[in-house]
Amino acid sequence: MSVVTKVFAGRLVGLQVRGPDFTVVGRVRDVVVNVRPGSVSRALGLVVELANKRKIFVPMLRIAAIEPGNVTLVTGSVSMRTFATRTAELTVMGDLVGSKVHTDDPDFARLHSKALEIADVELERTRTRDWVISRVAVFESRPSFGRAPVLRTIEWQYLHGLTASGVGDASPIAEIIAAFDDMRPADIASYVHELTPQRRHLVARALDDERLADILAELPDDHQAELLEALDIERAADVLEEMDSDDAADILQVIDDAKAEVLLELMDPEESAPVRRLMSFADDTVGALMTPEPLALTPQTTVAEALALAREPDLPTSLASLIFVVRPPTATPTGPYLGCVHLQKLLREPPSTLIGGILDPDLPPLYAEDTHETAARYFATYNLVCGPVVDSNNHLLGAVAVDDLLDHLLPEDWRETGFRPEVTHG
Repeated sequence: MSVVTKVFAGRLVGLQVRGPDFTVVGRVRDVVVNVRPGSVSRALGLVVELANKRKIFVPMLRIAAIEPGNVTLVTGSVSMRTFATRTAELTVMGDLVGSKVHTDDPDFARLHSKALEIADVELERTRTRDWVISRVAVFESRPSFGRAPVLRTIEWQYLHGLTASGVGDASPIAEIIAAFDDMRPADIASYVHELTPQRRHLVARALDDERLADILAELPDDHQAELLEALDIERAADVLEEMDSDDAADILQVIDDAKAEVLLELMDPEESAPVRRLMSFADDTVGALMTPEPLALTPQTTVAEALALAREPDLPTSLASLIFVVRPPTATPTGPYLGCVHLQKLLREPPSTLIGGILDPDLPPLYAEDTHETAARYFATYNLVCGPVVDSNNHLLGAVAVDDLLDHLLPEDWRETGFRPEVTHG
């Protein structure tokens, strides 16, 4: 069955949502979007109605494919929290359809002075796997008795009259969040850091889980704990699930032990297990710094397959720089670690070459009990930005990236002073 890359939201309503094993999760009832008039506006996720009539939110990044008959998820694990829209979020069927707008589309000059009504919204998938609003179907005139409605399709960039919170004036929080769309998480974190605690909490509650997770990872420890405390505990667990395991472990280490355990209990077991493993290592060791989800492949993988996986948009640049080759299983802790292949090496080899035959024979691994200083010397010695971490039995436990190491070697307040603190002259 062909995979859809463009679809009107109205066509999604009623489609079955299935897990990767084809188990039916529910049916699509709406699409949640972040509206940015005159700029890129993204679909954030689907409102899915379960068999018990409860409605939940499924992020677009959890969607593997949209097909003519159903929507398939990349995982069967989804948050069961009842759906509720947040600031700067709108639903297509509930909020946008029926809204009055106007256009300055040069192809429809005769419509420039008319009030138009939204009939549907077209979504298009980009190379980065985002789904963005590409066009909007509008009624040129309302249907009269016995006549079909006159529909026109307008490019999103030429549609006006909507704000981040719908039709009319947007709230300050909605506008703040809408502005985050073009900013890096570290820059958003710097902005959030300067807000008053009250406004910071409002922004945190209004952000979607994935974006909040990215921002939390870039905040100082005290603000991480503060914002997590400002959320209800079920949502806090959902946000932790969206974080990289090493970042989630760092936050849980600085909050009350009892609450940390409750949050771990609320998290999906597949998400909490690697976090618990990381928390078992001493703070000053490589094991506490590593990510348990490196790019680990078997020796029978081809260069073409390895490069395709290294291009994954969600894989950090540092982790894409080395491919770790192991005996099955490839999930950490893996089978015996065999070695690694540099990304540059992959680019120079024929696509059909097996990666097991092009391993770097001389690069030693790091051990989970190694100190931060050992890791720093390792990166300086071998000119790397990422390194393998193994246990005493040579099983790959994860990978440590130089950015995570620097985060712990720099002064505790480095996030507050920025990457270029002011220099005082005597």
